[in-house]
Amino acid sequence: MDLVVERVETFAVALPTVRSFGVSGGSVAVRGKPSIRVLVKVSADGVHGWGEATPIPAWTYETTESILTTIDGYLAPAIIGHPVWDLDGVSRIFDRTINRGFSIGAPLAKAAVDVALHDLLGRALGVPIGELWGQRRTEEIQLAWIVSGQTPDEVTDCVAEGLGAGYRAFKVKIGLHDEKTDLAVVTAVRTAAPEAPLWVDANQAYTADTAVRLARALHDLGVAAFEQPLPANDIAGQRRLRAVSPMPVALDESLRHPTDLATFVKLDAIDVAIAKVQRSGGLLLSRRLCQLAEDCGVRLMGSGLTDSDVGLAASLHLFGAFGISGPVDLNGRQFIESPYATSTVHLDAGTARVPTGPGLGIEVDESVVIDLAVT
Repeated sequence: MDLVVERVETFAVALPTVRSFGVSGGSVAVRGKPSIRVLVKVSADGVHGWGEATPIPAWTYETTESILTTIDGYLAPAIIGHPVWDLDGVSRIFDRTINRGFSIGAPLAKAAVDVALHDLLGRALGVPIGELWGQRRTEEIQLAWIVSGQTPDEVTDCVAEGLGAGYRAFKVKIGLHDEKTDLAVVTAVRTAAPEAPLWVDANQAYTADTAVRLARALHDLGVAAFEQPLPANDIAGQRRLRAVSPMPVALDESLRHPTDLATFVKLDAIDVAIAKVQRSGGLLLSRRLCQLAEDCGVRLMGSGLTDSDVGLAASLHLFGAFGISGPVDLNGRQFIESPYATSTVHLDAGTARVPTGPGLGIEVDESVVIDLAVT
């Protein structure tokens, strides 16, 4: 294939927000206030592909402004004229252009371009991304309903809404309050859904001492996994927690790059690795991370970053490839709308189908993207 990258375009779009959402670091989405996503279009000889970045300063350091300037000023110029098929070469170019820092630099910006290149390559060949990889182990993936509430009564209502929408698994955001209130919130969720698969995500909110206490209490509530309780770089604390926790500890923010996973595996400090496309700089590095986890006997779970439908499709292809059938945290549809998408991901009663069309398998109406653009 002799296609080369000819053009990279960025669009910061304002998407409708249907529910509010918060994590321990702060607000992610506010109902009635547009949610900003950065869409990226990569073109080559009349073929194009789309990618997405989700700027959430409450979760990571990349903002809308930094993502736009990183792509427009650095990443895009570096790959103009580069063969579309050479995804590994693009990854190495990106590392030379925006250095790695501790493990990876500007992963959200890099992920948006990487996903767009995968979409473009699949479209050029007329195959979905799973066929491009030669790897798709499951066709359907169960999603979890996200619970992010302030009081036991509020989360009880949230669980009822999820059950009404057909969801049968729940993920609870904790670390938003003091230890006692966090436990009361999880207890309310368990009471409202006594048989449902349930896991919690602290988004780095706790110290090791607090996490040890909470792990024991959460285990008594039947919680299946304790996600990212400690700061991402607290490797010593993570080793201590894993040694005494009666439940599996899952890592998300700690795993920016496959080398991070290798470090935790070598130190015997991980039970579960969270696969997340944007956090790991795109599909190429995410596949490497997932394969490493699988080869090392580390369990995989899946998550997203409140993506709109472009990011949702990318995650489904990754999770489908590795048989991560769920429940997974791909919560974009719960909180935002994607009016730019025409043919898109089929989701029914909390179950999403891995797309089967070329590339990502969804269609983007560029005229709507332009209408929604805010910069």
